[in-house]
Amino acid sequence: MMDKAMLTVRFDRHGGPEVLRFETAEIPAPRPGAVRIRVKALGLNRAEALMRSGAYIETPSLPSGLGLEAAGIVDALGDGVVGFEPGDAVSVIPAISMAASPTYAEYISVPANRVVKHPADLTWNQAAAAWMQYLTAFGALVETARLRRDDKVVITAASSSVGLAAIEIANIVGAMPIAVTRGSAKRQALLDAGAAHVIATETEDLGLRLRQIAGPAGVRVVFDPIGGPIFEPLTDAMARGGMLIEYGGLSGLPTPFPLPSVLGKSLTLRGYLVHEITGVPERLETAKQFILDGLASGKLQPTISKCFPFDRIVDAHRYLESGAQFGKIVVTM
Repeated sequence: MMDKAMLTVRFDRHGGPEVLRFETAEIPAPRPGAVRIRVKALGLNRAEALMRSGAYIETPSLPSGLGLEAAGIVDALGDGVVGFEPGDAVSVIPAISMAASPTYAEYISVPANRVVKHPADLTWNQAAAAWMQYLTAFGALVETARLRRDDKVVITAASSSVGLAAIEIANIVGAMPIAVTRGSAKRQALLDAGAAHVIATETEDLGLRLRQIAGPAGVRVVFDPIGGPIFEPLTDAMARGGMLIEYGGLSGLPTPFPLPSVLGKSLTLRGYLVHEITGVPERLETAKQFILDGLASGKLQPTISKCFPFDRIVDAHRYLESGAQFGKIVVTM
């Protein structure tokens, strides 16, 4: 019988949200160089639904844990840890491997170099909802595309947490964020979030609207997690020497290679993973400082779509897959 037990979430087969199940486990001892955190909130990401369903870039051994983001209170320190004290409010930089370092648990042990003291006025929910989307958008737009003032940047899936983060970061840089979404119901919310223009693809011609907005000069940067048929209108509207950054494949449909545009405009089509930032200490430190400065100043404000209690994490995953959210889904402990 365990004296110190906690609840954790695991899955032993791939499938829908219903494969998630609670298990009782021993509270982990903080490893050398690690911080044990009593979790207060979790941020949910599309990557977690993909790994649960068997469609992620990481294929875990089953049964497996899940989760990339968390915020909570430092509970104990492993040997050699400096800079943290029990009681500190902290959040977690997403691990490269969810299977190796899952966050869906009441207590987690995390290497100290992935633990951040976030601004004191950030709520638990905001802290748990910050790192994945801001690291993803910063790495793609600032580090990779070198987004600059007056650039026009197209942001598809704009109502996602990463899309909203990209809008905020584009505005910090001084670029023009052009938000692309399916329906018009989220148009005003996207404008309120800082988009300069919103294109609803169910009722508007994407290529035509982009040409109207960008003019003959075209769009220099496209930030897309969808792929599929929209590649052609997106690249048709791009500027000579422009860059399309692809960080997902949500469409599920074949993605045509837009040969005429790529050749005629010398375009760069670039695959991107957030691991390019989180896996390189120097790049991660630069990104962390940008994000912490933005959170402290209020220029970065995580948008919370909906909160679920921990015992309803299956419902939270169902909502994640519905596509109804505007921003981040958070699970509270």
